[in-house]
Amino acid sequence: MPPPFEYQNPTLQFERFLVAARDHAGLATTNMAWNMVVGVLHSFRAHLSLEQAIAFAQVLPPMVRALFTDDWDPGLPPTPFGSPAELLAEVRAVRHEHNFSPDNAIEAVARALHEQVEPAAFDRALAALPPPARDYWAV
Repeated sequence: MPPPFEYQNPTLQFERFLVAARDHAGLATTNMAWNMVVGVLHSFRAHLSLEQAIAFAQVLPPMVRALFTDDWDPGLPPTPFGSPAELLAEVRAVRHEHNFSPDNAIEAVARALHEQVEPAAFDRALAALPPPARDYWAV
């Protein structure tokens, strides 16, 4: 059996994800989308336990999974989910001088992610998380 597409062509799949995130957010470039995606993934990760984060990461495409775990201190305790405005502020705080995340940043990344992951696996991963975590990825 040949390796799955996501392992044969991870950069192509990641580029498709970034383009989708860019387009859903109405941003001009994938460079702008990059900081938004990092902010959305890292903000979400900060609210999960180590076990929850690893379980969630299992359904992500390889390059998105790598970005999700990049620069992570898994020893930090999870923080409670805040309001939508507080979560957006967390997203925008990542590389804030270069972050152009619009008001719909989380939804834009969620839409792009939904297009890249296997729906049933994503639903199972979210079902194992608390309601605020599931709400984070609602589209």
